[in-house]
Amino acid sequence: MFIDSHCHLNFPGLANNLDAVLANMHANDVSHALCVSVDLATFPQVLEFAEQHENLFASVGVHPDYELENEPTQKDLVRLAQHSQVIAIGETGLDYFRLTGDLDWQRERFRIHIRAARECGKPLIIHTRSAVADTLRIMSEEDAGSVGGVMHCFTENLDVAKAAIELGFHISFSGILTFKNATIIKEVAQSIPLEKILIETDSPYLAPTPHRGKTNQPAFVKHVAEEIARLRNISLEEVGVATSQNFRRLFLKQS
Repeated sequence: MFIDSHCHLNFPGLANNLDAVLANMHANDVSHALCVSVDLATFPQVLEFAEQHENLFASVGVHPDYELENEPTQKDLVRLAQHSQVIAIGETGLDYFRLTGDLDWQRERFRIHIRAARECGKPLIIHTRSAVADTLRIMSEEDAGSVGGVMHCFTENLDVAKAAIELGFHISFSGILTFKNATIIKEVAQSIPLEKILIETDSPYLAPTPHRGKTNQPAFVKHVAEEIARLRNISLEEVGVATSQNFRRLFLKQS
């Protein structure tokens, strides 16, 4: 069985077809999925899905791309994270690719998310794009490793992966891993400890080969696992068992 550690089921293309999405998960041996929050305005729908379906979990957080008049406070995040189906804080982090100019607000928001995670004892889901040095620096300064978490949709090199693992984080691979030109990410998937790997879709985005160009969905996470199995020359079952155990250990505190 597989677990999709990062998806956005409340986004267009999935939310209006949820019954079929869940049926496809079951048909492809995907037992659970973590529906990840990107802003507080849509968090209630994320939480509603998790409340209505026992195999769905939720996170709470505000994506670094969202410029807001009213920033989320540490108190806000901790309060919303008290729900039993909320198992993580995020996604949060830094993104210097889409936004330019003075991004101090983005760095401060990231720090607030880390502090909230430490206060409520729940792991972090971290997004980083064109900002890896600052991301790792802030993670270290704010002691993010005390709660741990995951570097989601990992697209950096092996040195960055090792640095994140050293800070107490897992590495999550998306459908990008299945792309032919993803040589740097493939090296990471081959090299890091299996007990530090998670798999995800980031659906509805980044559909893996052989579904590129289609709306992604949690059922497709199996193809990410297949690529990891191929790269490491191990069985698909071994990847499924290991990544599911990693998810449960990190997010559900199960041994």
